[in-house]
Amino acid sequence: MVEIKNLKKVYKIKGKSDLSAVNDVTFTLPDKGMVFIVGKSGSGKSTLLNLIGGLDSPTSGEIIIDGNIISKFKQQELTNYRSSHISFIFQDYHILESLTVKQNIGVSLDLSNEDNEDLIANTLQKVDLSLYGDRYPDELSGGQKQRVAIARALVKGAKIVLCDEPTGNLDKKTTIQVLDLLKKISQESLVVIVSHSILDANNYADRIIELSDGCIVRDRERRKNYSNEFKIENNIINIPHYNDLTTNELI
Repeated sequence: MVEIKNLKKVYKIKGKSDLSAVNDVTFTLPDKGMVFIVGKSGSGKSTLLNLIGGLDSPTSGEIIIDGNIISKFKQQELTNYRSSHISFIFQDYHILESLTVKQNIGVSLDLSNEDNEDLIANTLQKVDLSLYGDRYPDELSGGQKQRVAIARALVKGAKIVLCDEPTGNLDKKTTIQVLDLLKKISQESLVVIVSHSILDANNYADRIIELSDGCIVRDRERRKNYSNEFKIENNIINIPHYNDLTTNELI
């Protein structure tokens, strides 16, 4: 469980007023599920994600993961926390061009361990890249590169997967494929996604936290098995939020 208590992050800017990126935020996240953090540019989304991931330190407040107050960790403790609990997926993939797909996925593992070779092979299969293990990043599409990044998160077995605009560089079809894959991961782990897309959030999220000026302005949780699609059930009409309407959908 992730507990955020009265979290603040203030940046000191020389010659200017202080910038309050995250302002007295409090909420709790479960052990698994898909949570979207949405809001306009500058609302504090990425800062909040970096704080949860231990990439930045709060000005005040607490971040508690499984009973551990990580906001009070020393540097080595933070490193161990990121290594054991957290995986990051970024918009720009952050994979190493000089390494093969298989090597990128296993970069944090002991590749001389035969069990890890099997683990990498199984992970490649999960992200539909079984035939791409020996290829280099420049031989891959954007969507395939992002699946390598997702595989790297999977192979690590992290409890929390933090995603900063993971589909920002992808076309619509590939975005759907990547979000479908992340949705599957969220059945076993907590997946937190920072996104500008309210459409993606409404289609995939179990919970949507909206930020504005560093504050939570809306926090919505979906009922179990919710589907963001038009349907009539038990004389109740369900109208999807922010869905793209096409002629085919209306027929």
